Parts: sequence; C-alpha cells; structure tokens
Amino acid sequence: MDRTEPRLVATVEHGVATVVIANPAKRNAMTPAMWRSLPELLDRLSADPAVRVLVLTGAGDTFCAGADISTLREGAESAQDLAVAAEEALAAFPLPTLAAVRGYCVGGGGQLAAACDLRFAEEGAFFGITPAKLGIVYPASSTRRLVALVGPATAKHLLFSGELIGTERALRTGLADEVLPAGGLDERVEEYVRVLASRSRLTQAAAKEFAAGRTDREAYWAGEARTSADAAEGVAAFLERRAPRFTYATGPTETAG
Repeated sequence: MDRTEPRLVATVEHGVATVVIANPAKRNAMTPAMWRSLPELLDRLSADPAVRVLVLTGAGDTFCAGADISTLREGAESAQDLAVAAEEALAAFPLPTLAAVRGYCVGGGGQLAAACDLRFAEEGAFFGITPAKLGIVYPASSTRRLVALVGPATAKHLLFSGELIGTERALRTGLADEVLPAGGLDERVEEYVRVLASRSRLTQAAAKEFAAGRTDREAYWAGEARTSADAAEGVAAFLERRAPRFTYATGPTETAG
C-alpha cells in the first residue's frame, strides 16, 4: 500500500488498540473510504481478546480536519451518512475509548472525538464544529451528543459560528478532559491507558452503558456482577496488597431498541 494513501492504521500493543487517522496531504481529513472502513475496523478490534482500551489519534501534528471537502461534491447527505455511521460505531465500542488530540480537531474530526469516552489534548490544539461554514445541517444524533458533552450554550456557539476554540475553553466546557503541555501528550496517554487496561472490564462496561443513559440493562449487569469473579479478586488483591488480576471478558453490546 502507498503509505501516502489516505487510510486508518491500527496497531495493538499491551492491551491498547491505537487507530491513527492518516491523510497527511489534507490534515488527516476523512475520505468516504476511511469513513466506511472505521466501523469494520472497530468490529475487529472489539472482538480481539487482547484489546482492553482504544486510542484514536491523528498522524503527525493534526488530529483530523474533518471530512475531505472535495468529496462533498458527490453529495453532502451521503457523506454525512457515512460519518454518522462511523461516529455511532465508535460511540458503541464496548471498551474505553480515548481521543488523543493535537493540532486541529475540526468538523468530522470533532464528531469522532466527541464519540470517544474521553479526550486528552495537547496545548495549542483547536476544536471546531463547522457545518455552518458549508450550509450543512449537522446530524441530530451528533448534535445531541455534543449537547450532552458541553451543554446547549457551548454547542450552539460551536454550531452557529463554526469558530474554533482553544484548549483552555475546551477544558472549561468539557470538550477536553485533560490538556497537556507541548510534548507531553503521548506520555500521559500511555500512562493513563495503562491504568485503564489494568482495571475491571466489568466495571468499565457497565459504567459506559449507564453513563450513556441506558436504563434497560440494570438486571443484566447485576447478573454479570453476581457471576463474575472480579469483585472477589479485587477485594482479595486489596487485602493482599497486590495488583488484581481481573478476568471478566466483555460480551456483545446490545443496542437500545
């Protein structure tokens, strides 16, 4: 494969799956092929028992500048459908997800970052949701996710104006969870996902669904807790002053319906 060809690059190491958005000629803009490939890639990674955490980032010094605008000539609605399908697949990923953001996180890049559980950004990064610059109606599901993340006032500011905001405002409004000094993002992400990978998948999977507003799975997770050995192992490890060895494996995620 031509290494300059727009693509998503996935690696798995020490329980961490890293997906890199790579289209350096266009600030890592997402092409239709890249949008199409993301749900399938996420399915493969979620089925890999070695994966415990997923990190989404961009190649080089940019996270993602959004959709490749040149492809919108083929139809903004079809391009938007692809973006929403990829966003929803990322939001439904059953394990913890973290967007590691440097540089520009704009448009479709903002959609992807918002669909992750957490966002760590390097100082100097910029966030923006820019459909108003193109006369595009932002998807209802994406708008609701943005409002849930940053509140209605900030969501309206971003959507109405298309202006970019820096890391200070992103941190204050909840669009970023941590901001790291220049050069410190990779080390902090590596440290943090190592912690996530050591924790109970049972706790994480249940918390992810509850935090997303699921109200139909309490009995399911109560049953999982009763049959899992994670709680007993966690207590034993605490009393024995050792690291726990959690064994719960995340099962298939059910969608609300």
